[in-house]
Order: sequence, then structure tokens, then C-alpha cells
Amino acid sequence: MSDPNPESPVEPTELAHTPPPAPATSAKLAAEAFGTLLLVLGGVGTAVFASHHFSDTPAAVYTAVALAFGLSVVVGAYAFGPISGGHFNPAVTLGLAAAGRFPWRETGGYIAAQVVGGVIATTLLVLIGLFGPAGWLGTAQDAGFASNGWDGASPAGFGMVAAIIAEVILTGLFLLIILGVTHPTRGTPLAGLAIGLALALIHFISIPVDNTSVNPARSIASAIYGGGEALAQLWVFIVFPIVGALLAGWAYKALFDVSSKRS
Repeated sequence: MSDPNPESPVEPTELAHTPPPAPATSAKLAAEAFGTLLLVLGGVGTAVFASHHFSDTPAAVYTAVALAFGLSVVVGAYAFGPISGGHFNPAVTLGLAAAGRFPWRETGGYIAAQVVGGVIATTLLVLIGLFGPAGWLGTAQDAGFASNGWDGASPAGFGMVAAIIAEVILTGLFLLIILGVTHPTRGTPLAGLAIGLALALIHFISIPVDNTSVNPARSIASAIYGGGEALAQLWVFIVFPIVGALLAGWAYKALFDVSSKRS
């Protein structure tokens, strides 16, 4: 006698084509926090440790810091990008929203997670410094703790206007690269590598100008341990990376995501 309620067998091919469930919001926020933590720990950590240990070889430190930021993004993009998209940067989140690639309603949660991840990273660096050589932590904080800045806080003495121009232009270009390599139809599976290399290039360009922000979460994380001057100048590195990202997001949407229409 046959079973009156037979279960329909599931073909292996059906299982193979079943898309995985979308990550929960909590998983996305955790991925953004961990990715930003990795970025700040890698980049700022290299800056504060290497610059105070290899002060007689500034070119090597300069190169190491630029590569550390870039490599941190590459690793984070492949580790956490499949969960959250791998923004790790409030300017990137807002730029993607401006381009229509990310819901505006989710930007607040992402930005909060990124800032928290960055602050945890610099707090861990301070914790390590507490058990370092005598006077190391105080010296690192007196030097700004790899914060961004202009005039006396600029590695090469550039002024505020130079920092503003650099942040707007370089963050905008960074967003254009991100939007291009992650495009749903024109993108590349090597997007994470391209984005990381772009960030390293940006650091090679602008470390002498203002210590390179293009990321408000990174700037906030450093400034809270960098002293009064770093905190007083922080607003530039929150406002102008966002301005550059928004302009790039709107421009990309208008210039490159316009469908051709045949009459």
C-alpha cells in the first residue's frame, strides 16, 4: 500500500540552486564592526607602532602604513564583504546610498557599527601600549596617535584647505572605484583586491598632506586618543570625506548608470 501523504523528493539540483538565506541585520552590523576594527587595527596600529620604532627610516614607515591600510581592506572585504557588503567606512556607506546601491534606512546602523569597531581597535592599541616601554604610550599620544590634521598636525605642514581638497577628491575617487568594480553587471570578482590597492594608492598620495582619512570612522578612532588638537580638527575629516562620497555617488548614478533608450 502506498503512503497516503508521500513527501515530494527533493532533487539534488534543486538544493544546489537554492539561494542561501540573507544575513540577519545583526550579522551585517557585526561584520561592519569587525571589518572596521581590522582596518583601524591594521592601519593605525602600523602607524603608531612602526613610526615610533623605526623613526630613522620614515620612507619605510610611510610605505608600510599605506600598504597596511590597503591590505586590511583586502582581507576584510573577502572575510566580511559577503555578509555586509564590506563598507567599513561611513563615507562609503553614504556614497553607496547616494548611488542607489544601499538603502538609506540602513545607513545609521552601519555607521554606528563602523564607529564602534574603529574605537574598539584604537582602544586595543592603547591597551597594548600600556604594557609597552616606559613612556611609549604618552609619546604616541603626544604625537597625535596617527590622527588626521593640518598645519602643525600635517606630516608635511599642509594647511586646512589642502586637507579639505584632498579629502573631497580622494574620497570621491575611492567611491567611483568601489562603484565601478562592484557594479552588478560590470563588476569584477577581484573587487576586494582593486579596492584595497586603491586605498593604498590614496595613502601614498595624501599621508604627507593630512595623514589620510577618507574614512570618518578611522579619524574618530584615532582622534579620541590623539589629544585636543586632533579632536579640534576632527570635523574636517568627518564632513569632507562624506561630501566627496555623496558627490561621487550621485555623479556615478547620473553618468554611468543611465540606461540607453532607443526611440
